[in-house]
Amino acid sequence: MTAGLPPTSEFDTQTAVTAQGEGRYAADLAAGWKVGGGLNGGYLLATLGTAVRAELAERGKPDPLVISAYYLSAATAGPAEAQVGVRRDGGRVATVAADLVQDGQTRITALATFGDLARAADDVRTTAVEPELPPLEQCVRNTDAPPEVRTMAPLMERFDMRFAPESAGWAVGAPSRRGEIAAWFRLHDDREPDPLSLLLVVDALPPVTFDLGLMGWAPTVELTAHVRARPAPGWLKVRHATRNLAGGMFEEDCEVWDSSGRLVAQARQLAMVPRGA
Repeated sequence: MTAGLPPTSEFDTQTAVTAQGEGRYAADLAAGWKVGGGLNGGYLLATLGTAVRAELAERGKPDPLVISAYYLSAATAGPAEAQVGVRRDGGRVATVAADLVQDGQTRITALATFGDLARAADDVRTTAVEPELPPLEQCVRNTDAPPEVRTMAPLMERFDMRFAPESAGWAVGAPSRRGEIAAWFRLHDDREPDPLSLLLVVDALPPVTFDLGLMGWAPTVELTAHVRARPAPGWLKVRHATRNLAGGMFEEDCEVWDSSGRLVAQARQLAMVPRGA
C-alpha cells in the first residue's frame, strides 16, 4: 500500500513511498528531477519527508518543522529505500532519524522534527522583508533558459518559475553579481503548495552562484530547512542569496513566501562551487 495521500500530481506520484515494515519504505526515484550529476536535493528531501510522514501518520504529526540533511553521494533514478527510526515522540513534536539508501549506499542521512502546523494556525511574525517581484507576465520564464542549462537541469521542466529580470542576467551571460536570485514558483498540474512540497521548493531555483557568473552543477553538502507555516494556495515567491564563498564552497540562504505574504519556509545549505568555475 502506498503511504500517505493518494498521488494526484507528478510531484506526489514521484515522491510516493510504499511501506515495507519496520520503518522501511520503498521509493522509485524519477529521472525527471536530475540536475548535473545527480537528482535534485530538494526532490530527494521531499521523498525522504514523505517516508517520515508515513511513519508518523498515526501519531498526529504530519508536517516537517525542521530537517537537517547531509548529502553523502549523488542519487540516480531508480529504486531506493528510506529507512526511518523514531528517536523521540513527545506531546507536540517527534524527532526522527532517516536515511535514503540506494544500491547499498547511503545517499542522504537526516535528522528531522515533525509536528502539526495547524496548531499554530496563521501565527507568523517576522522582521524579514517580502521580496518585491514584477507581475508574472513581466518576468522571465524558466523555459527561456539557455539550452545548455535546461540540458544540465531537466528538473526545470517539473515546475513553472518566473524570474525577476534582474535575477535572470545569468541566462544571457550578464549576471548581476549581487549573489541573489528571486522568482515566482509553482508546481505543474496546478498542484498547490503544502509543507512537504516546501522541502523541494527551498532547493528548486538555480544555484545562486549563477548570479555570480559561476555556472554549473553545485552539489549540496548539507541543507537545513525550517517550515514555518502551511502555505496558502497559489504562487510562491522564492529568494536565494549568498554572502560568502570560501574554500571551494558557498552558503545559500532561502526564503519562501506564500500568496498571502507570509514567510512559510527558510533554509540554509552549504554547497560546492561548480567545477571549473
